[in-house]
Amino acid sequence: MNEGDAQQAAETAARGSYGRLLSLIARSTRDIAAAEDALAEAFARALSVWPERGVPDNPEAWLLTAARRSAGHVRRHLGVRDAAAPALEQVYEAMHARPSPDFPDERLKLMFVCAHPAIDESVRTPLMLQTILGLDAARIARAFLVEASAMSQRLVRAKSKIRDAGVAFEVPEPGDLAERLEDVLAAIYAAYTLGWDDVPGEARAGDALTGEAIFLAGLVVQLLPDEPEAKGLLALMLASEARAKARRTADGTYVPLMAQDVQLWDGAMMAQSEAALRAAAALRRPGRFQTEAAIQSLHNQSVMLGDVPARALLHLYDVLVRQSPAIGAAVARAVAYGEHAGAEDGLARLDEISPDRVARYQPYWAARFHLLQAAGRRKEAASAHAKALELTRDPALVAFLRSRLSKAD
Repeated sequence: MNEGDAQQAAETAARGSYGRLLSLIARSTRDIAAAEDALAEAFARALSVWPERGVPDNPEAWLLTAARRSAGHVRRHLGVRDAAAPALEQVYEAMHARPSPDFPDERLKLMFVCAHPAIDESVRTPLMLQTILGLDAARIARAFLVEASAMSQRLVRAKSKIRDAGVAFEVPEPGDLAERLEDVLAAIYAAYTLGWDDVPGEARAGDALTGEAIFLAGLVVQLLPDEPEAKGLLALMLASEARAKARRTADGTYVPLMAQDVQLWDGAMMAQSEAALRAAAALRRPGRFQTEAAIQSLHNQSVMLGDVPARALLHLYDVLVRQSPAIGAAVARAVAYGEHAGAEDGLARLDEISPDRVARYQPYWAARFHLLQAAGRRKEAASAHAKALELTRDPALVAFLRSRLSKAD
């Protein structure tokens, strides 16, 4: 076997098993950071050994064995007693046991652990993104508009607290799941948006991350069928993902929503989204994700039918900003008001947002450029355009923004 085949096998194991393996190792060590280090060493060892010996019949078991051995070496080196750790055979058996009917996936167990009240609220979502989906601190930092070093420090502190406080790696009691749900859903949605915004050709394909997020959301709906926000999140992501193939042309050119070819949309996925949204609404407990899903549904209908229900759309955006303080919601609301109540109205709403919150937020500057251009304030529009370009990583979006400015000249 050549090195490329071994690397492909390791990458496949990482995508399908990383969260599960990490949860099994961390459950016995009570130390997520140490478990991550041990698992990283196991993957490095695989890349060294597999090209020569071939990929084992059960890559997961091989990686688990290597990671447990690495973690054991560290504990012995530090003089930490390991008598309470389960034997490898027991862990292997647990990994392949039929999932509990009450909890369909090992990764969700670890996600709910990361939503433990003992962990600082501000770091729960980033911790899930790193420990469950393997995202690095720099990528997570982009989603939270902070420096990579600051995010890295937050994560290190959180893992230390889990270790020092002995936060249990068991399934929370059924009554505790609902109170931790908000953080879990936020992490799943953050993973989806990171995948949606991925630059094509980067190390991890965005469609893998968006697909993983949708899968996890489906598991949460299965776990908590009476929680409307879980259904709302699933509806929201499906409504967006249904348009994925229409976002770019064959040569990679970016296509804005209103110009997309609806024939390329996934009708079955859109129908699933609408069904999930109706099921959520039937529970009569509205929330942020249900509102966002309803907004996406209206956007989709407006493109297909050519008729924008402006009053309903603006009302939903007003509701959304009351439900969620997220910067994305505030910017999207301003754009909607700019489109349907006038550019100056939209700009006034953008001006209400604190400058500190938007300094590095590309969608704000792209929206500001669009509304300033529509208002005829060309000098200010050029300045906002330059800032939007500076913060744009995707070459296709850079080309789109430049074309928008040239059309105004």
